[in-house]
Amino acid sequence: MTAAHESPIKVLVTGAGGFIGHHLVTFLKARGYWVRGVDLKHPEFAPTDADEFEVLDLRRWDACLQATRGVKEVYALAADMGGMGFISSNHAQILRNNALINLHTIEAARINDVVRYFYTSSACVYPEYLQQDAHVTPLKEEDVYPAQPQDAYGWEKLIGEHLCRHYREDFGLETRVVRFHNIFGPLGTWEGGREKAPAAMCRKIATAKLSGDPTVEIWGDGEQTRSFCYIDDCLTGIYKLMRSDYHEPLNLGQDRMVTINQLADIIAEIAGVSIVKKHVPGPQGVRGRNSDNTRLREVLGWSPEISLEAGLAETYAWIEGEVRARLGA
Repeated sequence: MTAAHESPIKVLVTGAGGFIGHHLVTFLKARGYWVRGVDLKHPEFAPTDADEFEVLDLRRWDACLQATRGVKEVYALAADMGGMGFISSNHAQILRNNALINLHTIEAARINDVVRYFYTSSACVYPEYLQQDAHVTPLKEEDVYPAQPQDAYGWEKLIGEHLCRHYREDFGLETRVVRFHNIFGPLGTWEGGREKAPAAMCRKIATAKLSGDPTVEIWGDGEQTRSFCYIDDCLTGIYKLMRSDYHEPLNLGQDRMVTINQLADIIAEIAGVSIVKKHVPGPQGVRGRNSDNTRLREVLGWSPEISLEAGLAETYAWIEGEVRARLGA
């Protein structure tokens, strides 16, 4: 990234106490960057590799000015978010907090002469009317309009995309925008209501294994579909996009779709246990969602490579260890 005699490029990762941000700090440090991490909290499951880590509330303007000082690039991952249970029941909180974070961070970056700004959007920006069938047609980037995201989280992310476009056009800030599709892996939230489906399912199946009760609860009929992308592929995609000259929003996710029932079966096989699925009422999100990676391959000459099974094996092993420690098993 830099020659031995050159000073490392200084970058900021917001949301560095969260799952993707924590991994991204380590990824960037390994490539020679000087990294400042900022979040409301330190990473929960392992120490940060950041050169500096500041606990700041990025809803506040002064905090954003402090966070963006002296850096050339910003990876803006900070967001108030979680799994489907959280997203579907905290609309006002999500829209308020994330709008403040996004508006203040990008304006502070402009004032502090940041050169390149990476914004993390989400597959939640896609219209609900295109995702009503479990056998959904994979979503292309241009499918986002006419806009009708399901939740406030999706609307907020869509406005963030527009914010980046206008800052690029009006102020010359080099913005990059990615739409994540269900990123998962170790060292992420696995309990408490904010966890995503793979982590929740790993926790439930680990609990079933260690307790001897094979019952695993699944929200709805379990036939809702998703694609899931392992964290290592996510980091590679982030880096490739940030280093590219492409500034339109770009999908980043796997394009292999599975049902939640299939996800449970894959994890149960990894765990080496037989489970009994108990379908219960609960928020399910859209009926089906999958990523069309055509443009990703065209723009970056790459697409995610790690199989769902391989990623889940790593994730399950870590979560079983966490559950085992919690249960004293």
